[in-house]
Amino acid sequence: MGETDHILVVDDDAEIRSLLGTYLRKNGFRVSVAANGREMRTALETAAPDLIVLDLMLPGEDGLALCRDLRSRSDDVPIIMLTARGEDVDRILGLEMGADDYLPKPFNPRELLARINGVLRRARSLPPQPRGDVPAGMLRFAGWTLDTVARELLSPDGVVVPLSGGEYRLLRVFLEHPNRILNRDQLMDLTRGREAAPFDRSIDVQISRLRTALGEDARNPQILKTVRNEGYILAAPVERA
Repeated sequence: MGETDHILVVDDDAEIRSLLGTYLRKNGFRVSVAANGREMRTALETAAPDLIVLDLMLPGEDGLALCRDLRSRSDDVPIIMLTARGEDVDRILGLEMGADDYLPKPFNPRELLARINGVLRRARSLPPQPRGDVPAGMLRFAGWTLDTVARELLSPDGVVVPLSGGEYRLLRVFLEHPNRILNRDQLMDLTRGREAAPFDRSIDVQISRLRTALGEDARNPQILKTVRNEGYILAAPVERA
């Protein structure tokens, strides 16, 4: 992407920190490294990164806890999670906590570089969020309201319905593309800047959770509908306020 892009690598393996630091610098990035959560927070106080590469298995606070903490503070810095685990539940948990992408170990540094570029490209293509005294951006649909500044979903009765980072991004994509069929590859690219891998069902899991949050009947959803062999569609008009 360029020399101005700052990548923070958080991994307790000194060899991986050194390898990634060297490789990413050779590809034009500025790189900081941290071995644990304490060092990560120190690095964040020193200079805000453009993206964090975060290992799942860390001593003390693990990557899931750190990712959750970052998102709870409304820190929108993109996160790519590294994991040596092969279980789908760990990968999905990372995405549910707000990670933008994941990469299982061992990995090729070139693949990580491609993921970094893709996530950064996706993050920069999102519309900027209003700040300061600019009125909150509201997206209204089927009686529901998504506050894109507070990142909150409000029910028709005005009750705040909790959303994970992944669920928020997915709903935001549907609201930006109402009444349009989106397949899994498109949803993966729009939410995390990459194509879906074979057998990757994280999008399907998040849609199921999103339907639950919206109080949908799983057998006959009316807002987020499944289009057989094609994808999913938000079947409701969207109003901006």
